[in-house]
Amino acid sequence: MEHDFKIIDYIIKGNETHDGAGVKLKRIFGGPNTVQLTDPFLLLDHFGSDCIEDYIAGFPWHPHRGIETITYLLSGKVEHRDSTDHRGTIYPDELQWMTAGSGIFHEEMPKPLDEKNPEELIKAYGMPTLVSGFQLWLNLPAKYKMSTPAYRSIKGSEVPKIEIDGATLKIIAGEYNKVSGMYNSQYGIDPLYLDITMDEDSDFVYRVKDGYTSLIFSITGEGISNGQKLEPDTAAIMSRNGNFIKIHTGNSKYRFILLSGKPLNEPIKWYGPIVMNTDEQIREAISDLNNNNFVREKNPIVE
Repeated sequence: MEHDFKIIDYIIKGNETHDGAGVKLKRIFGGPNTVQLTDPFLLLDHFGSDCIEDYIAGFPWHPHRGIETITYLLSGKVEHRDSTDHRGTIYPDELQWMTAGSGIFHEEMPKPLDEKNPEELIKAYGMPTLVSGFQLWLNLPAKYKMSTPAYRSIKGSEVPKIEIDGATLKIIAGEYNKVSGMYNSQYGIDPLYLDITMDEDSDFVYRVKDGYTSLIFSITGEGISNGQKLEPDTAAIMSRNGNFIKIHTGNSKYRFILLSGKPLNEPIKWYGPIVMNTDEQIREAISDLNNNNFVREKNPIVE
């Protein structure tokens, strides 16, 4: 059977910016200008550096409502805590999948694995150990915007790993060859999240569900899809037409994230870390912040 391959509609190149208390990162996409292309995915950041001063200030106390945040760490660690006294540490190859739902405050503080304090690290190394990871924001459908907050801590050893001809796949969410990832959406989005490393001179083909948004985020190396190069810190937004994504590699390995999800096609109102559907809901969130009523439920679901 001849495959109907998708083509690349858009390539978005990440822009350097700062967030939190001054963390240097690359924002691959995010905001009202790109959400129509990436729906149901709202934002993707690649944070980290081998220079401690680029990340040590971290992402102090801040609110979220109406979304899910998925933090995936490649190196270093991220210490986190929230307004319900839930706290923990994310280590390399681990993930935190947080449903902000009706509202939560939290902080995320990237740190090197070395337990020395920052001042000692700067003196010892000048440019000390690397911290690197990604944070993805996934929109919640309107009827679930005010759902109960929830945490899912995912260890690297819990993520299914498949070796196929020319590639290694980590299945974080969704399914590949009838193997399911660690997370199954409760909110009707049905997200796919694959971390794929391809060998030199190899091919990878994946069938995407009809009508779903699909995109490729390149981490390292270079891939080729329909004759177009896929380079690090870029996101390739695939066409809605066609059912199959095909990636080819040349003389180097290629690592990328494949995301796919059912578009919500709902109105978006964006206020920093709060994403809702109407101006009235944004005004309500701001009022809640001003009146100390933002956190509606004090006991999130922890899995």
